[in-house]
Amino acid sequence: MIDHTSPATPSPACEDSQGLRPWAQRRACCANLEPCIEVRDLVVRYGDKPALDRVTLTIPRGCITAVVGPSGCGKSSFLNTLNRLSDLTACCDVSGSVKFEGQEIVGTDLDLIALRRQVGMIFQKPNPFPLSIRENLTFPLQHHGMKKRADREAKMENMLRRVGLWNEVKDRLDAPALGLSGGQQQRLCLARALVLSPRVLLLDEPCSALDPLASAVVEDLIASLRGDYTVVIVTHNLAQARRIADHVAMFWLVDGAGTVVEHGSAANVFEAPANPITAAYIAGARG
Repeated sequence: MIDHTSPATPSPACEDSQGLRPWAQRRACCANLEPCIEVRDLVVRYGDKPALDRVTLTIPRGCITAVVGPSGCGKSSFLNTLNRLSDLTACCDVSGSVKFEGQEIVGTDLDLIALRRQVGMIFQKPNPFPLSIRENLTFPLQHHGMKKRADREAKMENMLRRVGLWNEVKDRLDAPALGLSGGQQQRLCLARALVLSPRVLLLDEPCSALDPLASAVVEDLIASLRGDYTVVIVTHNLAQARRIADHVAMFWLVDGAGTVVEHGSAANVFEAPANPITAAYIAGARG
């Protein structure tokens, strides 16, 4: 069974008014945190085509881990294994180990609905339900057993406030969610994920389909989640990873399959990379 308890209480040391901190503070914040997700020797194949080979990575609880690397190196495939969305691809074969809060999720018979409630996903393109703004949040709450309307409404308002949407939509909650701007839709999708009280948020290029202003709003929102949630974000935007990440995992194609060539604190990866591939990629010479 997957635990349904709420996320850990944030540590004040992990927070500041902007969600952005100097490298030294980021290292101090996340140096001693326990792992939330532990990946060991993960292999992903689509039919005869390898996507990932022997990926080993620890994702610390309460921090923002950025997954970076060029297109085609398996970053999205990696993200999809963390809540078993890979199961939805018929030809996808996954082996190795992925432990979420100590529980093995690869090759085990578990409650996938409960897992995906605890490990939520935000996609590159906003995907609100074709329902009202209100129903985008109250429907999943009702589906997951919150029976009282007053409780659903209170939770909805709280999450819309959390993502900075409440003042923008409070007078049109029954309007179609698809009528919102792209940036507003993405924040609504974040609120929809947060309303189920997950422990982990997976974000696959969440800002790439947005204009710069909307992207900045969503990026600041993601940064504000550190401490409350474990965040794993796939991004091609190295400047974004540098601004918000506590940890960075560098993916690269090796012998035709993606793997992790370097992983560490954002400070170490960006300022003193150990792998020459990482150094060249960050410098813009490769990728």
